Amino acid sequence: MDGVGKVYLVGAGPGDPGLITQKGLQLLKTCDVVIYDRLASPSLLQYLKDGCKKINVGKVVGNHAVTQREINQIIVEQAKLHKHVVRLKGGDSFVFGRGGEEILTMEEHGIPYEVIPGITSAISVPTYAGIPVTHRGASQSFSVVTGHTADEEGNLPEDFKYLAKLGGTLVILMGVGNLEKITTTLLEHGRPADTPVAVVANGTTIWQEEARGTLQDICQKVKEAKIKAPAIIIVGEVAAFHFKAKEELPLSGIKVGITGTANITDKLTQQLQDMGAATDIISQSILQMYKDNAAFDEALSSIEKYQWLIFTSTNAVELCFLKWKELQLDLRKLAGLKFAVVGKGTEAALLKQGFHSDFIPSAANVTTLADELSGLVKHDEDRILIPRAEQGSEDLIKTLEKHSISFDDIKIYDIKEIDQELLPDAEQLCRYDYLTFASASGVHGLFKGMQQEQKAELKDSKIVCIGEATKQALVDYGFTNLLVAGEASASGLVQGILSSVKLEG
Repeated sequence: MDGVGKVYLVGAGPGDPGLITQKGLQLLKTCDVVIYDRLASPSLLQYLKDGCKKINVGKVVGNHAVTQREINQIIVEQAKLHKHVVRLKGGDSFVFGRGGEEILTMEEHGIPYEVIPGITSAISVPTYAGIPVTHRGASQSFSVVTGHTADEEGNLPEDFKYLAKLGGTLVILMGVGNLEKITTTLLEHGRPADTPVAVVANGTTIWQEEARGTLQDICQKVKEAKIKAPAIIIVGEVAAFHFKAKEELPLSGIKVGITGTANITDKLTQQLQDMGAATDIISQSILQMYKDNAAFDEALSSIEKYQWLIFTSTNAVELCFLKWKELQLDLRKLAGLKFAVVGKGTEAALLKQGFHSDFIPSAANVTTLADELSGLVKHDEDRILIPRAEQGSEDLIKTLEKHSISFDDIKIYDIKEIDQELLPDAEQLCRYDYLTFASASGVHGLFKGMQQEQKAELKDSKIVCIGEATKQALVDYGFTNLLVAGEASASGLVQGILSSVKLEG
């Protein structure tokens, strides 16, 4: 059918964003619209291209805000409007993911589609808990079933009467709400009371929790552990195994909530995980460069009129040199220009472009930068160019004005949250051992819409920030339990957490 796009049903995997397939990730990077549910990691949205439309059809147990029929209709509507549509579903689309229902609707409307398999939670979640679904001498087969019927949440499928007599491992999805009925039915139909059972909630994520027991006592164990959906139930001899590495690292057991753009979150995530920490990107930002920026183009084209160029972030360095290349300007025009940077991270970014910094302040913040630089600038002759973020601190401008220094302050990019709907609330944030912030804009993005009483709940949260400007933004929101990284970089944030953990240990 002409004028109709193609829909890709992409399995996002069980929760850990690293478990999506390469093909699925590539489709995310190139699609025009993504329709996603709550079991697909929000971190995956960072890979979307600029302008990609995002539609959240997430359904919460007991509160189906968007029905399956409505989701089917949304898919059809978007396929008629866009060339490439990704339907991003948790786990695998065909393992109790209702992908077949969505495909039947597409076939009715003549919409082309392709299914990209995903790692199902039925196998991966037990694996992350150290439980093999099959093991020689313990289980030669496994069955995957749903823990409730599609018609009514509290109903138990008839299959359980027969599954109780079947050998091997029983993996039950979406059944924690029916756990008492499940255990009772299995016991009544022949499963021994001492059969090992494991219940794993939020599997493969930072919040993975487990309860272990037998058919006789697992309900009490789950109640004591306060385990809630989404959770997977594993019944059988293999549920007694704990095949998990027990390596102790400096940050083992520490949970860290990370904010920032991919440029910082990727580095920070890797470094923290190498130290043993469990990480979660709680606020993912994207950098948007202003494309039609005549003032910036003019400033770079006539760079000879400036004597100093101030960089307050690594992003500003990278975007500035990128624009020079786009405008095909001769870098030899920079011969008489001096560079001032706010800290070591920005200095390193400038060095990557082939230029050394002429000035670095004694403290990595814009106020110190402006104060100390004023002593080097010729007030009657020199002019400064400052390309920076929309959210850049006004302290820089005020300090330069106080010293009567001439400058052009040009906003060249903006930092925005990927999806405000996905931001965690205060209750969720309190569960982290540490929160990290790499910019003042990240602070505003997370807290600007939060009520005062919610921010008060976070007063004891341990927060590590990348510099004084970020610290000041947190202070403005009422936070006091703050650590400032000794170096304005991902490594500096990691060292700040390590120092704090050692001090408390």
